[in-house]
Amino acid sequence: MTRTQRLLSLLQILRTHRHPVTGQRLAEEMSVSLRTVYRDIATLQAQGADIRGEAGIGYTLRPGFVLPPLMFNEQELDALMLGMRWVARQPDTSLAQAALDVLSKAEAVLPSAVADGWSKTPLFAASAQSRGAYGFDARCLRDAIRLEKKVRLVYVSKTAVETERTVWPLGIGYFEEMEVLAAWCETRRDFRHFLLDRIQSLTHLDADFKNQGGWLLAKWRSARLDVVP
Repeated sequence: MTRTQRLLSLLQILRTHRHPVTGQRLAEEMSVSLRTVYRDIATLQAQGADIRGEAGIGYTLRPGFVLPPLMFNEQELDALMLGMRWVARQPDTSLAQAALDVLSKAEAVLPSAVADGWSKTPLFAASAQSRGAYGFDARCLRDAIRLEKKVRLVYVSKTAVETERTVWPLGIGYFEEMEVLAAWCETRRDFRHFLLDRIQSLTHLDADFKNQGGWLLAKWRSARLDVVP
């Protein structure tokens, strides 16, 4: 067990006890020496954990306390770094910036020894091809999905035919070479897929659509659809 995992385990044990736990009992549960327990308690307190008590009496962790740096083990941190690096390379500029902000915030709260190693994680994400930003604000589209708002979009097909559609946006699929919007199209009165890089413009409409319980999304998942040509 690494030191980070041991500290996380110590926090978890303290959370499960409503009454003070002696250092000796903590040492037995974690299979470490009493001296290690005392040292780990001091480390957690220095990191901001509100642990009350002292040697010979017992320790308690104040309810409601969360210590972000120790919420993840090494593999989880690697997964987070890799995922955010992949998102940071996407043409959705606001989402890419959000990924960089997540990395920055995570690094700021990690213990210095962990943060230094994490930033050097030898796992990288790259797109098969470099794609420019979209012709619209992708955040507007993501907001419309979350708020269940209709949008009007101008779309150019593979054969350069331009159409204007009012759609109910349901979700976005991120693939290696493309990003796809899944939506209900009022023009076709059916589900359709739209490549995000072919959307020339997008307008957020002041009109709702209902997808309570995800029934519409479930119906879309059961359909076999191709990208709009």
